[in-house]
Amino acid sequence: MKIAIAVAALLFCSTALAFPRTSRYRAPTHKSARSAPVRVSGHVTRAGTYVAPSYRTAPNQTKTDNWSSKPNVNPYNGKAGMKDPYAAPSYGH
Repeated sequence: MKIAIAVAALLFCSTALAFPRTSRYRAPTHKSARSAPVRVSGHVTRAGTYVAPSYRTAPNQTKTDNWSSKPNVNPYNGKAGMKDPYAAPSYGH
């Protein structure tokens, strides 16, 4: 357990350099996507896996402004959204 905590601390320190506190956020051009991104802190899961800090879109009632939805682009990693915002939800049953 001590090793897992040490590894998590080491990973956290190394990702702190990769994710500086200054924001690289660029305002989206889509007019319904004007809310600021939400920072998700790095953490260790119950299984002991470290999850690096990241950003996500702010929660709201629309599906068209999520970075994973077509035609949006995630401003942090440059990946184009591939999900159809109007498709029926998939619950993995």
